[in-house]
Amino acid sequence: MLALSLVLASTGLARAEDALKATIGVLRLSSSAPVFIAQDKGYFRDAGLNVELKFFDAAQPIAVATTSGDVDFGITAFTAGLYNLAGKGTLKVIGGMSRERKGYPLIGYFASNKAYAAGLRSPKDLAGKRIAVTQVGSSFHYSLGLLADKYGFKLSEVKIVPLQSLSNAAAALKGETVDAALLPASTARKLMDEGGAKLLGWVGDETPWQLGAIFASPKTLSNKALVAKLLAALERADREYHDVILTSVKDGAAPINEQTKPLLEIIAKYTNLPLDQVVGNCAYIDPDGKLDVRNVDNQIKWLQGQGFVDKGFDAEAIIAKDFVKPD
Repeated sequence: MLALSLVLASTGLARAEDALKATIGVLRLSSSAPVFIAQDKGYFRDAGLNVELKFFDAAQPIAVATTSGDVDFGITAFTAGLYNLAGKGTLKVIGGMSRERKGYPLIGYFASNKAYAAGLRSPKDLAGKRIAVTQVGSSFHYSLGLLADKYGFKLSEVKIVPLQSLSNAAAALKGETVDAALLPASTARKLMDEGGAKLLGWVGDETPWQLGAIFASPKTLSNKALVAKLLAALERADREYHDVILTSVKDGAAPINEQTKPLLEIIAKYTNLPLDQVVGNCAYIDPDGKLDVRNVDNQIKWLQGQGFVDKGFDAEAIIAKDFVKPD
């Protein structure tokens, strides 16, 4: 028995040593829920990967870190910076992640108490206001651009205030140095609960779009086995998250029950949020990890039109067709 135990132990050790190592750059947001599920439930390990998660406070630095090799994969929202790097050939999109979709609160428009009292009561009232975002060309900036197009006001009528991080944007909103901010629900919930801001609406209800993606550098993509293993583990987690959490969402929130609680607790663990805040912050993610390529192309064209992204490329040029499942 002792000899058998030693053989089994040495075999397990060998398997662990043979695992491919990968570092993923990610934000502590529910929009990356499948990443946390795959890590916590061992889906990366089952696929033969030894994954380290590296956390950031804004999306664009993840794209830069992926290009430089500080991380192997980036999983976050599309930004102008990401598109510019991809347009130069230093990044490729390999899969879809979060989407803004009606009924699934993710990014919201929030007013300061002072601006709300002065009449800022809905998203269409944001014209002419001072609005905090993380960075120029970020997903928050693009969401505001879509809103301007929908309601017929010019984005130039808005004073964009880039504050470089979610925490800075939330602090400016609470301190009333801006009229409004675009923030993920996970950042804004505590602010609302404390009476520090007012919700005006959700981006997914106003202008649905493909928010997040998985991407990698050409160097990482040259290891096709590594990429395939990562995507397989994430797709397994995408499906579980969709079937257990997303199908249970009603009125923008998931119930806490025997089926949902284990996954909700994982998301709470990695986002550093209490469970009762996670339930109303379940980002929509395609169960098969598909990417809305047409919308990605629209994003690039819009950002190019604003002068945020270099011209001369489209979605087809930045997508790794061997891996992307188009929607």
